[in-house]
Amino acid sequence: MLYTIIKALHIIFMVSYFAGIFYLVRIFVYYKDTDDFADEKKKILREQYIFMARRLWNIITVPAGVIMTVCGITMILLNFGLMKMPWFHLKLTFLVGLAFFHYWAWRKLLLIKKLNGEMLSTSNVKLRQINEIATFILFLVVFTVILKSSVIEYWWQLITGFFVLVFLIMMTVKLVNKNKKK
Repeated sequence: MLYTIIKALHIIFMVSYFAGIFYLVRIFVYYKDTDDFADEKKKILREQYIFMARRLWNIITVPAGVIMTVCGITMILLNFGLMKMPWFHLKLTFLVGLAFFHYWAWRKLLLIKKLNGEMLSTSNVKLRQINEIATFILFLVVFTVILKSSVIEYWWQLITGFFVLVFLIMMTVKLVNKNKKK
């Protein structure tokens, strides 16, 4: 029963964490969108976006990430047999990718705060594409956990499908942004 409760908490805080990560990068996109605004409007919006990003990071994203991680580690300690499962190793590999993405988001947040309302050098399209990385990691983790042993047997199909999905979403983002400029 304890394991199931911790698993439920792990899933709830995973959802909260991903919501925070998704929205944080979206705030970076909105920040970048203000490049062509009048100075007064740009200043007001950028201050608001920095405020929102800082609060989102400190109140939702990081606490949810910590609780999600603590619950995950607790589940491993309660069921150490997970460490013998090949699918679990794959999940952990994807979580390492998520840790790198988390680090990137944190560094970008620090940069935006340091810029103090100045222009962000990363392009709008690139930020929109980067925004999808967390989505891809979420897909990979969820499919790995749900499919478990089948993932190991059909790993190449999962990875191929992942890259096709990445390509389609990236092309859609480029197409949408191209049409916005017209």
